[in-house]
Amino acid sequence: MKKHIAMLAAAGSLMAATSAHAQTKTLTVGGYGGSFETLMKELIIPEFEKTHDVTIQFVAGNSTENLARLQAQKGNQELDVVILDDGPMYQADALGFCAPLAADVASDDIYDIAKLGPNSIGIGFVATGFTYNAEWFEKEGWDAPKSWKDLTDAKYDQVLSIPPISNTYGLHTLVMMARMNGGGESEIDPGFTAMADDVAPNVLVFEPSSGKMSELFQSNEIAISIWGSGRTKSLADTGFPAKFAYPEEGAVALMLAACPVVESDAPDEAQAFVKYLLDPEIQVRLGDAMGSGPVNKTTELPQELAQTLPYGPEKISKLIAVDWDTINQNRQDWTQRWAREVER
Repeated sequence: MKKHIAMLAAAGSLMAATSAHAQTKTLTVGGYGGSFETLMKELIIPEFEKTHDVTIQFVAGNSTENLARLQAQKGNQELDVVILDDGPMYQADALGFCAPLAADVASDDIYDIAKLGPNSIGIGFVATGFTYNAEWFEKEGWDAPKSWKDLTDAKYDQVLSIPPISNTYGLHTLVMMARMNGGGESEIDPGFTAMADDVAPNVLVFEPSSGKMSELFQSNEIAISIWGSGRTKSLADTGFPAKFAYPEEGAVALMLAACPVVESDAPDEAQAFVKYLLDPEIQVRLGDAMGSGPVNKTTELPQELAQTLPYGPEKISKLIAVDWDTINQNRQDWTQRWAREVER
């Protein structure tokens, strides 16, 4: 009888240990939905699960939704790793939701501009610049756009679309127009003046949706937009003659970024997953599926990707990083001002 009881106790202990082990080996990752979720579930997560003996639960949501999730679950976080655009990531890091990165994550192989810090890191570059219909430009005899100031060119009257300030591409446009006119993030007035007086008259629609932006191009309602290199690649992959142009003053860096979340019950696996996203092979997969340039200097892209994405020291050195600390402090006021002055 005692032997039987001892066996039951041992079995119970084993089951408890197994249950505890299973809990520590479940990693919850929050990231974008759509094609990114598909990429993660099909080409990135399975390999990590196999090599790290862990099960990953993926929580889909845009950057705003996942930042709100972190705020709502403060003190009892569901997520172990979060993937956000760089602007919301700066907020998440500043609010204390990101755990310190392990020393080997932000290695010398990673471009300095991608080290958002102190506890978050870029995992892919997207450049904000010009997307244009190459066939339209050729038919009109127009040169490819080359300067942010080209947004004021009268030939783009009602064939230009720019996302609103609620979209990062629109925000980047405002900042760059401020910089082009003697201001910047800390002196945004010149940007609003230029947008309202010189750029907005050319704009057919301030379109926030990437799907509708694609439709505007495909229906020949617009010839040019301010958009991302990744979005341009996706549109070109459909067979549309979309090309991306880097402004001579510099394209703005929009980064996909990741961080391990505080209070994780799988902290080692969270660190390992962030590091895994920076692996050169995974960087190629992100580039192919998402149109993001690699942040790891040792990544070698195939030629067709290397030609279109932010890739290599020369292109990366010309990317412009915006001051997210200043932007995030003022974004609500700027959004209200944009509605009054730009999209009036």
